[in-house]
Amino acid sequence: MITINEHFLKLQASYLFADIAKRVNTFQEQNPDNEVIRLGIGDVTRALPDACVQALHEAVDEMANDATFRGYGPEQGYDFLREAIAKHDFQSRGADIAADEIFVSDGAKCDTSNIQELFTTDIKVAIPDPVYPVYLDTNVMAGRTDIFTDGRYGGLVYLDATKENNFVPTLPTEQVDLIYLCFPNNPTGTTISKDDLAKWVAYAHKHKALILFDAAYEAFIRDESLPKSIYEIDGAKEVAIEFRSFSKNAGFTGTRCAFTVVPKECKAFDHTGKEQLIHPLWNRRHCTKFNGVSYPIQRAAAAVYSEAGQAQTKGLTDGYLKNAALIRQKMTKLGFDCVGGDNSPYIWIDGQGRDSWEFFDMLLNKAGVVCTPGAGFGKCGQGYIRLSAFNSYENVEKAMKRIGEALG
Repeated sequence: MITINEHFLKLQASYLFADIAKRVNTFQEQNPDNEVIRLGIGDVTRALPDACVQALHEAVDEMANDATFRGYGPEQGYDFLREAIAKHDFQSRGADIAADEIFVSDGAKCDTSNIQELFTTDIKVAIPDPVYPVYLDTNVMAGRTDIFTDGRYGGLVYLDATKENNFVPTLPTEQVDLIYLCFPNNPTGTTISKDDLAKWVAYAHKHKALILFDAAYEAFIRDESLPKSIYEIDGAKEVAIEFRSFSKNAGFTGTRCAFTVVPKECKAFDHTGKEQLIHPLWNRRHCTKFNGVSYPIQRAAAAVYSEAGQAQTKGLTDGYLKNAALIRQKMTKLGFDCVGGDNSPYIWIDGQGRDSWEFFDMLLNKAGVVCTPGAGFGKCGQGYIRLSAFNSYENVEKAMKRIGEALG
């Protein structure tokens, strides 16, 4: 008889953003004449940069000619893109990352999910709270947790991010093996200093742990004292894997391109305690289960690193940061405590004693504005909402005016 992976049955009823979509669809069916402004899901709204569009067209033209047509490409990504990434994103900031340590993929969400296949199910996993749900749910699916009770899964170590620690988790007080970190953070929008990030690297060395560092929002950092990559920290190459994406800096949410960095020095251990390098293991997994990102999309991604591409992507992120500053300014003026929004497109807002979903429903029904309830990101998110800056400035202005009127 065919049996299922019963760990899937531990998952909560629906994915956070599916639940939001269901509520929004119900509202729109009941209020067909009401315009809804979406400041919830972190999907970009601006068109692709011109440099990327031009490169995409040129690559499609190549595919239309027998002489320049390309079939299967290297699973790890074309050299022209990997070399551009290594040079501009890492070497330019003093991080010694080589092109062949970069693996191009179709999304950081996929990579942060798939990387845990390399590790046994009996490791101790540390996950921040609040957290991007994918980190949590994929470990549930893999069988690393007990059942869900009182807002949390047994078997995990939760790293609380609260007002008391400025929403930056503190080091675990017990031994953990795999650590998820995300900065600038989704959902709170907070950043981490080099000194504080160095403490995590030191912890990983001391406890033979591995850090999975999600840097999908690094392009929004404007404070040059803040690290954009964990590899700006000495010793990180031995204990950290980093995930990046073209989704938020260049608007690739619909075209799909990202990459993961696995340094050749990065290591884990087998059951005898012998060191095993992760790079060849991830390479084998990547080549076995993935056939590569399409050539035109990789050409478009490489155009991000051209002079025009750099200016255009900065223009996009500057625009979203302008939206974020307006949201934070208006919500603060309304009397709400906020974090994020300065080096991040997300603003994390204290609901002043309101339940997260109650606050969500109020903004949707009274203002026609979609936010994300903080409770969907974990127990520590209860009482908060997240507003996203991914929309036009005009819509953000309109949304903030509506919220101000709804809150009286």
